[in-house]
Amino acid sequence: MTSASWVRELPVAHRGYHDMNKSVWENTLSAFSRAVEAGFAIECDLQLAADSVPVVFHDHDLQRLCGIKGDVRERTSAELGMLAVGGTKDRIPTLKQMLAIVAGKVPLVIELKGREGEDDGFIEAVLEVLEGYQGKVALMSFDHHLLKELKAAGAPYPLGLTAEGNKPEDFFMHDEAMQLGLDFISYHWAHLPNSFVTGQRQAQIPVITWTVRDVMAREHTYKYADQMTFEGFDPREMASA
Repeated sequence: MTSASWVRELPVAHRGYHDMNKSVWENTLSAFSRAVEAGFAIECDLQLAADSVPVVFHDHDLQRLCGIKGDVRERTSAELGMLAVGGTKDRIPTLKQMLAIVAGKVPLVIELKGREGEDDGFIEAVLEVLEGYQGKVALMSFDHHLLKELKAAGAPYPLGLTAEGNKPEDFFMHDEAMQLGLDFISYHWAHLPNSFVTGQRQAQIPVITWTVRDVMAREHTYKYADQMTFEGFDPREMASA
């Protein structure tokens, strides 16, 4: 296993340090620059463009963020790079562009957004772009098939399960994924505490939460997990309050 102990160290800015898509939008170079300046770790999402280039984008559809209908995976990275996010000057960035902005200054927790049966070459493309990057990187996914592929490819980064749920059948699925030898977990804060996460923490697996937006969720996180993925506030101000 690869040590993921560093994921406990800093609050993680959800999709970068945006302002809830008012002027600084999620998963943009502006949001990542802002996180670097504030000294927060960064969570972001990857999709695979039509030309097999990893791009930083959460949704499968372009409507919410770019105001046009269409599947993000049906456009090339160059086409996506011309689309304005939220009507701002920011465009949909590639993973390579995001890495150039962050440049190892803060840790990265990168979530891969998979679609089973459509992910040929996704893992290879991500690992190729990351090769030689000087900085802390962890990779995670809800998608077990991607985690299996990352393991099979010998990914040299901490690998994590993104998860939620508080039913026995959820825990069975999560346990199955953890048997791959994963290094950390990102869990929905409102579904804590539960027997699955408690057991993993007892086994020294770091647990971060998603997505914390207020004081209650923050306090809940630090009671039942190790660190938070947050948005909509400045944890530095909340810490001093």
